[in-house]
Amino acid sequence: MKLLFIGDVVGSPGRDMVQEYLPKLKDKHKPHIVVINGENAAAGRGITEKIYRQFLEWGANAVTLGNHVWDHKDIFEFIDDAKNMVRPANFPEGAPGKGITYIRWNAIQVAIINLQGRTFMPPLDCPFVTVEKLVEEARKVTPIIFVDFHAEATSEKQAMGWFLDGKVSAVVGTHTHVQTADYRILPKGTAYLTDVGMTGPYDGILGMTREPIIQKFFNSMPARFTVPKEGRTQLSAVLIDIDEKTGSARKIETIQINDDRPFFE
Repeated sequence: MKLLFIGDVVGSPGRDMVQEYLPKLKDKHKPHIVVINGENAAAGRGITEKIYRQFLEWGANAVTLGNHVWDHKDIFEFIDDAKNMVRPANFPEGAPGKGITYIRWNAIQVAIINLQGRTFMPPLDCPFVTVEKLVEEARKVTPIIFVDFHAEATSEKQAMGWFLDGKVSAVVGTHTHVQTADYRILPKGTAYLTDVGMTGPYDGILGMTREPIIQKFFNSMPARFTVPKEGRTQLSAVLIDIDEKTGSARKIETIQINDDRPFFE
């Protein structure tokens, strides 16, 4: 089976790219499961119920989140009912929402797990301890397990990949918004990528208007970061081919769509 994962959708420019290109990517690559990281989808911070439902209407099967999960307060009104959405599983016990969900493809179940790193990030429960328990739970249901590790440090992401090698189908990083070139299948069969990259403004900085960020580096003063409404856009994704019986990855490839890497049907 094939799983398509679209990384860090930022604001309306990112949503527009998903709406335009997800149908084309599905026609071209024929993925069986589509997962979207939507934690920056609402004006660059958080997600709303409307956007969550739009992603499902446009063809997503599951939506993962990250450190901005609580930035839109209406999240508390729908997260417990959003069965296809997961937030980082290592939030303290009792937090709204869930960190694992199961998506059905034909007779096969696919487990989707979301985690958040702790290095240079807000303090949370240990993601390694958390995921060990979730993987044990998931493997009673299915060998196909996809992990979105929303983390800042490359070392922490690599550590998670090696920790889960042979235990899950894929570990893909999000949060840093720049697609890395280290996609590979680890020795025991887990597909790995440090960061899938960002879907949204192409000429900003990590999806935000670049001028305030550049100025902040000059004067170290607080600056308001906003998503540019106009300009060129991009889509970043990864496509993973997984053995349905064993859960091991057979192939992993990255996807970028922008003016320098145009989409060809």
